[in-house]
Amino acid sequence: LELKRMSVSREQRGRGLARALCREVLSFARARGFSTVVLNTSMVQVAAQRLYEGQGFRRVGTSSPSLLGTILHFQIFHYRLDLGTK
Repeated sequence: LELKRMSVSREQRGRGLARALCREVLSFARARGFSTVVLNTSMVQVAAQRLYEGQGFRRVGTSSPSLLGTILHFQIFHYRLDLGTK
């Protein structure tokens, strides 16, 4: 299962909504028999990285989104959570 484009508005941040949404996605995936959840986030989304790592995701790779991204050293981080281990 791929978790894609999860976002909480600035006004609602700091209330635990993203953590609750992430837990709900993981529960949904487990209940439907998925073995793995993957996602991508950018290097500048530090709060998102902390959220995902706090939920047990491991960073499994990096990439650049384009030639310009490579020149600017902008990276996309790839994360994975094996559901059988959490």
